[in-house]
Amino acid sequence: MLRRQSVGRLCLVGAAALIAPLVAFGTPPAAGQPAPDQAAAAAVPPLDQLTVSTTQLAFGLQRPTAIFAPDDGSDRLLIAEKQGTIRVYHPDTGLATDPLLDIRDRVDTSGNERGLLGLVTTPDFGQTRTLYVAYTALPEGTVTLSRFTLDAADQTPIPADGEQVILTQAHAEFSNHNGGHVAFGPDGYLYWSIGDGGGSDDVLNSGQNLNTLLGKILRLDVNRSCDGRPYCVPADNPFVGTANARPEIWTYGLRNPWKFSHDLGGDGSLWIADVGQGTFEEIDHLGADQAGANLGWSCREGPQVFNPDRCQAGAEYVEPIYSYRTSTDGCAVIGGYVYRGEEYAEIATGTYLATDYCSGTAFVVRPPATPGGAYQTRALTELTIQPTSLGQDANGELYLVNDLPGQLHKIEFGTTAPPAACRISYRVDQQWGTGFNATVTVTNTGTEPVSGWTVGWTFPAAQRAGTFWNAAGSQSGAVVTARNVNWNGNIAPGGTVQFSFLASNTGPNPAPTAFTLNGNTCT
Repeated sequence: MLRRQSVGRLCLVGAAALIAPLVAFGTPPAAGQPAPDQAAAAAVPPLDQLTVSTTQLAFGLQRPTAIFAPDDGSDRLLIAEKQGTIRVYHPDTGLATDPLLDIRDRVDTSGNERGLLGLVTTPDFGQTRTLYVAYTALPEGTVTLSRFTLDAADQTPIPADGEQVILTQAHAEFSNHNGGHVAFGPDGYLYWSIGDGGGSDDVLNSGQNLNTLLGKILRLDVNRSCDGRPYCVPADNPFVGTANARPEIWTYGLRNPWKFSHDLGGDGSLWIADVGQGTFEEIDHLGADQAGANLGWSCREGPQVFNPDRCQAGAEYVEPIYSYRTSTDGCAVIGGYVYRGEEYAEIATGTYLATDYCSGTAFVVRPPATPGGAYQTRALTELTIQPTSLGQDANGELYLVNDLPGQLHKIEFGTTAPPAACRISYRVDQQWGTGFNATVTVTNTGTEPVSGWTVGWTFPAAQRAGTFWNAAGSQSGAVVTARNVNWNGNIAPGGTVQFSFLASNTGPNPAPTAFTLNGNTCT
């Protein structure tokens, strides 16, 4: 699982999350930012108009950890459960009771973060018929990548004795920080994430050590065998031929990359969510030309230095593109996907969605529209409690599973009304012991005339509006509504309208912080 442990606390339900930008103790890379998705950025509404919600589809899962849809035309979702089982969900028949695969006899589930952690099928699964899984193995929690080759794509159940172990990494010292996500990239190679070995403070000094697979994302050619191994190392892996470096490594400097994804329907870039120690959660974004990128741990955590003793002079550290505070905005970032589906294409194409195990917040990110520009980021509503994984179906629609509730949800996008093209100023003209009078000025900053207007605001204190001039006003609770009268209902582009009111108040008299014009937010 994704949880991590800090000094003096267990991490069953708490931790921290945040997202940040590229800092170097040497010179930042001159190139490597993923290419801007300019067409998507131009077509979709801005993030402040985007909404995200969920609809529950199924329940009864046992601590689900991963979702994957095989490319076989079956419309199935395969869902991994921590205990060592894979369940099947189909939109017509729901969640199957019997597991598709059961390897509970070999999966180490001791500690909160061990178990069956990831699954993926080969591309064109109807013909290739191979399933890959990542799990922590008995008896000592060895992080294990293995595969099962099926007789047919719809074989049920998958015989557990057909397992072939591909690669392992010892992980006996601590039960946390296992990583465990597996995915095929646009290049056809298999990518596998492994955490730094656990404990806290990178006690094993794995993040910056290229001689271990801990704290890394690996890139493997699993379609061939080399040197007696059931995989080959791609010749263009960044550390092939480098002394004292494991050639399987694609990127390093990671703490616990619980989830990552490639933008397979876009530029193929790699999005990584790295769970933080206790200050920042972070999301990283790497282009295809950033092989060998150093994401900083444990020199850095998020946008800040974590342990200066682990920092190397002249080293280049890729800064996160988004970060948020642990124990303030969440506790463990759950990475997701760039939306490339059809159902919400007009409003969400090119938008990366992530969440957090503790807060359930929907974090949305869009790459810069032009080279060198800023990423657009926004924290939206809470999706659901204890999310552990996001996933895609074969059509690019997004799904979510959560931990102890054991539920499957579908992600839905929507939009809110755009902000009004207006500016409102509020001025207290006179104030005395029991009241005040104020003037409100409304400016139409848009290009179209306003025909009929209603202005609204909420008083932050005990103010009560009474008599209005140049407006018809009322107040319900703390909410004030002022409407035009018959001689000032039209506001031309660039034009203004002004009205005043008399109000009572016996205490502090702070100004309203927000106004609406015809129901839309106005500055």
